[in-house]
Amino acid sequence: MLLQNRVNKKELKERIQKESLKRITVSFYRYVIINDPQELRDKLFAEWNSLSILGRIYIAHEGINAQMCVPENNWEVFKKNLFSDPRFAEVPFKIAVEDSGKSFYKLTIKVRHKIVADGLDDGTFDVTNVGNHLTAKEFNTAMENPDTIVVDMRNHYESEVGRFVGALCPDADTFREELPIVIKELKDKKDKKIIMYCTGGVRCEKASAYLKHHGFKDVNQLHGGIIDYVRQIKAEHLTSKFIGKNFVFDERVGERITDDVIAQCHQCGAPCDTHVNCANDDCHLLFIQCEKCAEKMKGCCTPECMHIAALPVEEQRFLRKGRKKEDCLSVYKSRLRPNLKDILKNKTK
Repeated sequence: MLLQNRVNKKELKERIQKESLKRITVSFYRYVIINDPQELRDKLFAEWNSLSILGRIYIAHEGINAQMCVPENNWEVFKKNLFSDPRFAEVPFKIAVEDSGKSFYKLTIKVRHKIVADGLDDGTFDVTNVGNHLTAKEFNTAMENPDTIVVDMRNHYESEVGRFVGALCPDADTFREELPIVIKELKDKKDKKIIMYCTGGVRCEKASAYLKHHGFKDVNQLHGGIIDYVRQIKAEHLTSKFIGKNFVFDERVGERITDDVIAQCHQCGAPCDTHVNCANDDCHLLFIQCEKCAEKMKGCCTPECMHIAALPVEEQRFLRKGRKKEDCLSVYKSRLRPNLKDILKNKTK
């Protein structure tokens, strides 16, 4: 049996757009010892593919991290099969807030060294000594204390479009970069109450243990992340202290949590929180672009990319041989991407 997808991306996207099947977008993770990740990967691919499940899943010796969309008619079978494995029994699910059922267009399951790239040597600290898990209500209450420090454990492009009011949002491109920044920023606040959050909770599991290893006394994390926070505040009729969009790593890119638009178009500075990928196939840089700039720039990040995207496909392929993606990234950081602190200054007060 073939244990991977062989259909091209364009065809897969067309299929999912035409699909009338109702789907549930769900994410979950669990840190648990998996002795043979490849064996589990192949088993899950065969099983989930037969259920028409789509998504992106990472498996490592340390556990599983999954984001997927499951057909409603196969939901109970999916849960029963997953929970029958003692390693994943009753694993908490985070259900998407905004869900068109088009969040993924194929099933990808990869074996990785870690389920989240953190750059840490897990043998140097106790990864199981994590922070206290807070409910949405408890998180809101903790935020009301002026001495509490709220830390966003996501990347800059995530916090740029949505965040908890007053949160420390490190200007980092990756989780690996963010951890040392947080330690440095809070080095004189080890006795303060720290409350952390991320999209679904998985990054905070490792980050909270790392902070405790570095001597922080009162470390807490939002259980279930932003995704489950929204579910809880709606169910319990609580006030959302998270404003804007929750960035998600699938075709939706973001979930609207409140009507606040706290970001700006990276090209003209107009209020906007729509992330797009550059239309130049050799770039695909992720940036914020308003409708006017999208029309003016043909969906590209720079005039250089706009020129390349307009060329015949064969000529584009020829040019790619000598063009590095890092060139686009350099232009973006120097000319397009505004300073995050300037963008958000006074926006969340």
